[in-house]
Amino acid sequence: MLKKYILVLFVSLLFSCDGNNYEHIIKDENFRQSVESGNFIELSEGYTYFEVDNRESNNSLIFIHGFSVPSYIWDKTYYSAKEKGFKVVRLDLYGRGYSDNPNVNYTDELFARQVIELLDDLEIDKASFLGLSNGGRVISKIADLKPNLIDKLIYVSASSFGEHIELEDKNITANEINTFITKKYPSISEGQLFDFKYPGNFPNWANKYESLLKYKGFARALISTQKNHINLDLEHKEINESNTKVYTIWGDSDSVIVYNDIKEKLNKLLPNRFENFIPESGHLPHMENQRVFENYLFDVVLK
Repeated sequence: MLKKYILVLFVSLLFSCDGNNYEHIIKDENFRQSVESGNFIELSEGYTYFEVDNRESNNSLIFIHGFSVPSYIWDKTYYSAKEKGFKVVRLDLYGRGYSDNPNVNYTDELFARQVIELLDDLEIDKASFLGLSNGGRVISKIADLKPNLIDKLIYVSASSFGEHIELEDKNITANEINTFITKKYPSISEGQLFDFKYPGNFPNWANKYESLLKYKGFARALISTQKNHINLDLEHKEINESNTKVYTIWGDSDSVIVYNDIKEKLNKLLPNRFENFIPESGHLPHMENQRVFENYLFDVVLK
């Protein structure tokens, strides 16, 4: 634990002098032209960055990232699925990565409709969905809005099942944004290391995240997402009643979404799910124990 603290402190000091670079890049046409990988599509709420491979395959697997780290968080499993011949799709949700940061409320429905619109354009009418952390909320909402689109729902360290009190006032002030940037940004990157059981195995993780802090509107998107969290109990009950195949995957040492805190509710909402725990891993089991995670995913879940 001491080593972990020292590592976080070191990275915090390393990045704390870079505050002048926060939120100075606007995601306009020039920005999109500078992005050398992937694709952009204009959807109803703005431009969306996405990648798709094996377009001719009939077996589609959609990767949905979590709260703040965009689609690159799925690198390992995405490329593994690509090599296995799946039609793979991943995207940056609004407010994250290369996608636009629209001035809207960042709700589960906003993200779900973004995904549905993209898949409509790609002419994908049936797919299995991997939802990581906050991405679990998104795939639950996709199942609610377009149930016929769902083949399997695969929740990875999902934050879908917690308790939330819906806020009456979801507006965001300039002062809130400025305070978030001033107080959170100097340490938010190294804070990502706590997603791992063994953060020392990922020395460049905080550095990669730091680049996200340069995009105008990122802080507002994060704040708005938090303010718009609501309970998804009704959605999960409908999923359970639909007999959709549901899988939940957890790192055995996840300290971000603590399994014992949600186990009782999860058992009540989705009693028919298939569940698996990945050893020697925290909140990102697909990264920390890739072999075991992918063996279960490809040999059991998607067989």
